[in-house]
Amino acid sequence: MPRTPTPHSPIPLLPEATVASSTSPYATTRRQVLVGGAVGLSAAALGTFGGAEALADATSRASRIPEPFTLGVASGDPLPDSVVLWTRLAPRPLAEDGRGGMPDWRVPVQWQVSEDERFRRISAAGTVTADPDRAHAVHVEVEGLRPGAQYFYRFRCGREISPVGRTRTAPAPGARVDRFAFAFASCQSYTNGHYTAQAHLAEEDLDLVAFLGDYIYETGDQGEIGRGHYPPREIRTLAEYRLRHAQYKSDADLQAAHAAFPWAVVFDDHELENNWADDTSYGEDVPPEQFLLRRQAAFQAYYEHMPLRRSQRPTGPDLRLYRRLHFGDLVDVHLLDTRQYRDVQVPDVDRGDPNRTLLGARQRQWLLDGLTGSRARWNVLAQQVFFSQRDFADGDAVNVSNDAWDNYRVERDRVRDHLATVDNPVVITGDVHANYVADVKADFDDPDSATVATELVGTSFTSGRDGEDQRPTDAVQLRENPHIHFINRRRGYVRNTVTPTEWTADYRVVDYVSEPGAPIIDRARFVIDAGTPGVRRQG
Repeated sequence: MPRTPTPHSPIPLLPEATVASSTSPYATTRRQVLVGGAVGLSAAALGTFGGAEALADATSRASRIPEPFTLGVASGDPLPDSVVLWTRLAPRPLAEDGRGGMPDWRVPVQWQVSEDERFRRISAAGTVTADPDRAHAVHVEVEGLRPGAQYFYRFRCGREISPVGRTRTAPAPGARVDRFAFAFASCQSYTNGHYTAQAHLAEEDLDLVAFLGDYIYETGDQGEIGRGHYPPREIRTLAEYRLRHAQYKSDADLQAAHAAFPWAVVFDDHELENNWADDTSYGEDVPPEQFLLRRQAAFQAYYEHMPLRRSQRPTGPDLRLYRRLHFGDLVDVHLLDTRQYRDVQVPDVDRGDPNRTLLGARQRQWLLDGLTGSRARWNVLAQQVFFSQRDFADGDAVNVSNDAWDNYRVERDRVRDHLATVDNPVVITGDVHANYVADVKADFDDPDSATVATELVGTSFTSGRDGEDQRPTDAVQLRENPHIHFINRRRGYVRNTVTPTEWTADYRVVDYVSEPGAPIIDRARFVIDAGTPGVRRQG
């Protein structure tokens, strides 16, 4: 066993990122990411990788930490001149105390950003300190990068070099953009399936991945395929949430998907507890102050494992997750939080209360103002739960989900009416473990009313196990909800290609996740024409 490093004098806490901008011309065209490590480059080959003499002693001690990059690397929230880089030092990611096998002292981590994957043209470099109070997670906000450019990045701790990730900045504000490619996905229960779809995702040619929630599951489920949850119980403490995130992050296919593109992440419910609402547990009768302690633990672990900016760092049980990303003149992405500010779920008879909210007053106003001020060709609401009306009951009876926008009908209709006033709104959704395509109607009870937007709902990565094309009850949904055009229950993700004139959504699915190796196919393709709300099917 390696000897545990002895504590040393604290190193001064360095800035979150130290940046050295480059004026080298961009010439990289290769799309593959090097996810297997340093690809033959030794530590010596890195030369002065950060090389501040003041850190020599700390770096020497860090060199005693074996294989710290077991959870891979990630990037996220691209801006025109900036992107977040993430890793976490965890030589023993499932160490019972949730600390990843790390010593209880701060560790210097060096990082580089390059225009080429062999790091011959360095664009930015620096050193950041990984703190034990934050699970030795690293969040670097690199600045001074060029808009719309591809970059490669890596980290070093002691003599160990991380896998190489690829990322991309957003286009310049207002710049003409002719193509934006992104995928969205959600719901990746580790126990329900292998991450085959994530492996296929890593091979795509994308500018962004939007993950819409249920990154982990809080249950003690052991499943049936040898991928049982650890610890084998429902998690509640900070150490347990850290362990669950580390277990998920240890999957090589998920690491490859993170290393291939920047991600924009939002949570739903299972990152904390099934169907929670604000300060209220859905499944347990506990006082709000007790539930908020659990929420604080879950939020801290979530931030520690995601490529989020400092502005998303939680303060106690609060985490400001809603935010906006701009991609030139083509796309504005409005990322929503439909959990933290919502009223508790109520029976159908009470869902028409005009005071009920899913977003909370502040987030709702932020959204409406942002939509009004948008100058982008397309406006995307990236959110968690089903937006359109969805009646499950046959005939005159009505039965809707109490966890979706139908349970907050008045606020949903207010947002819907506002969508009718902006350019080309598209709602993207996760949560329900099935693919849907729906018209957002000016009046859901009148099929002849105007279509004001399109909702694209993506299936799960794995949750719900292998899935199926359709269930017998889906015929009822299609009959009772004529604005719904498509239902499919296989696993996968939705790939989107957006241009100034049209949006193409490819529903990509695998037939099974109970075993690895399933091929992926395009189950259906839908096109939205700019200026014409609604979809047309192409395949």
